[in-house]
Order: sequence, then C-alpha cells, then structure tokens
Amino acid sequence: MKEMKKIERFTDKEWEELASVLSDEKGEQTDLLDRFMAGDTNNSGKKWKDLKNMNSQEKIDVDKAWNNLHSRLIENGLKISDSPVRISFMRTTLFRIAAVALILLSLGAAAIYMNNAGYLSKKITVIAGNDQKNILISLPDDSKIYLNRNSEFSYRKNFGKHDRDVKLTGEAFFEISPDVSKPFIIDAGKAKVKVVGTSFNVITNNRESAVEVFVKTGKVLVSDYSGSQSIQLDPGFVGTVNAKRSSKTLNSNPNYLSWKTGYLAYSGQKLSVVFNDLKRVYNMDIIADDPGILENTWVSPIDNLPQETIIRLICTSFNLGYTKDGNIYHLSKK
Repeated sequence: MKEMKKIERFTDKEWEELASVLSDEKGEQTDLLDRFMAGDTNNSGKKWKDLKNMNSQEKIDVDKAWNNLHSRLIENGLKISDSPVRISFMRTTLFRIAAVALILLSLGAAAIYMNNAGYLSKKITVIAGNDQKNILISLPDDSKIYLNRNSEFSYRKNFGKHDRDVKLTGEAFFEISPDVSKPFIIDAGKAKVKVVGTSFNVITNNRESAVEVFVKTGKVLVSDYSGSQSIQLDPGFVGTVNAKRSSKTLNSNPNYLSWKTGYLAYSGQKLSVVFNDLKRVYNMDIIADDPGILENTWVSPIDNLPQETIIRLICTSFNLGYTKDGNIYHLSKK
C-alpha cells in the first residue's frame, strides 16, 4: 500500500504529462518529472527510458493490459472512476500504453516491452566518418545542417511537434528556419545553443575544450548548463563557453567556414598556418622535415582541389620534395 499512496500524489492530467514526457512526446517538464523521480523508489523512470531501446515482436494487447491494471488497482483500494477526465486521459492508444507501463513500473510489477511499431518516438542519428564532410541533413521544419567529418548529429523522430531540440558532437553548420514559438536548441555537450532563426557554426570541443560558436547571420545565445556562463552573439562574432568562463571576439579568420566551402584564401600567411587549415578542411597531415619550410608564405587561393594537386603546388612553389607515409605527407628541401 505504500507504493499505491505514491501514485495518488499525481492527478490524471499529471499522469498524462508524465506519460508523454517519458515517451518523448513532449519536452521535459522539469518540476513534474523531478517530483516523480524523487519518490520513485523502484527506479521506474530509468526502467521506462530503458524500455524504449528494447525490441519485441509481440503485439501489445492494450485493452487487456488496462483491464488487468484496473482490477488490480480496485483490489488495492484505489478506485478508478469512468469520469470524463479519465476518459480524456485514455483518449489515445499511446497514453493508454504509457499509463499502464508507468503505473506498473511504479508498483514494481511486470514491464511492457515496446517495439518499433511507432508507439514511441525514436531518435535519428547521422554520423559523418573521417573521410566525409558536408553531410546535408534536412529537418522537417526545413532547417538544414551540414555535418563536418568525425561528427554526430541526432534528433527525435517527432522533431518540431513540441520542440526543436537536437544534439551535436563534433562540428556542423546550421541554417535554421525561423519559429518564434519553438526555439531551436542544440545540446553541445558542455553548453547549450539557442536560436530562433539564423545561420551559424558550432564546434562542441575546440582546442580549449570549450564549445565554440561562430554566427554568420542572426543572433545566437550560448550558455553552459549551470546557467552561470551565458553570452549572446551577433553576426561575425565567435563565442566560447565552458564551465569556467565565456568569451566572445570578432572573427578575424577568413577561412573559418572553409571546411564547408572547400575554399581557402591567403594573402601572405605562413605555411604553418596553411598546413593547419589543410588539416581541418582537406584532412591532410603535412609535416615539414625542416622547420624553415614553415616560414615560407602563401598567397594563392585553394579552391576544392585534390590532395595530390595541393601538395604538388606547394612543392613546386618552394622547390620542395615530398614522400607519403600512409595519410601523412613529409616535405623536404631538394
């Protein structure tokens, strides 16, 4: 009876909200979910989340499950009425399934295994490998994401229905369709990026282990998850946020987005700078056997050229030779 008293703490409407939150039909209702988890001695919330990743070929007899639960609750002294509120609460198959599973789990009873038949919202994940970049992801709201190599992007199958929350690991360029009622929110690991409609670049872990955002158009709000660090970025600015500090500066790198465009522009930069850019944009590892080679300066643009063409242009310009060891180019003076 102790567990039954815990169930009585929630109204029909709250049960409906809990069911939809745990089913990913709604964004998290923090206060309600926290109150449920605080009294959840059976760790039901975690079990419910785990259920979404389980596969089963069995068909779920929702009516039978609900009737069994109805009888059990009456036997334990919790009367279930057929009031309009209850009817409204059970108005869809999803809510009936969610309510049955949620209450049974709270009682410590048997679990209901959900399959891939569409009862729960699944996550869609796109991964760009080491040799892939500019992977285009078109979202249901017409927003577009360009994923850089070695990056991962995920969003819920019901994206846009209640919110526009996504998750990024790595680097991506975003072109977000405006929607004031549903801000576009990116979980970037150490920080959260929030926008309404704009274009910008996100790196989830830069050289300083911070989340880095460059804004091309519009405005972007970047904050850490504690809320202690927060900055608003205007077009042309680069902002970094981690748990310790936040900062923003006007971007001075003309090649910041070259990983996406493939175009590199130079006006006398040293080869040490060029080689760093080639690593990021073309995935080229170039090592100068003589440090003096890095002091040479480069003035020509590099526009979507094959790796072999790029390395030959550099060698011809400075009378260098090269050897290739796996994916690494070694430069030496002739």
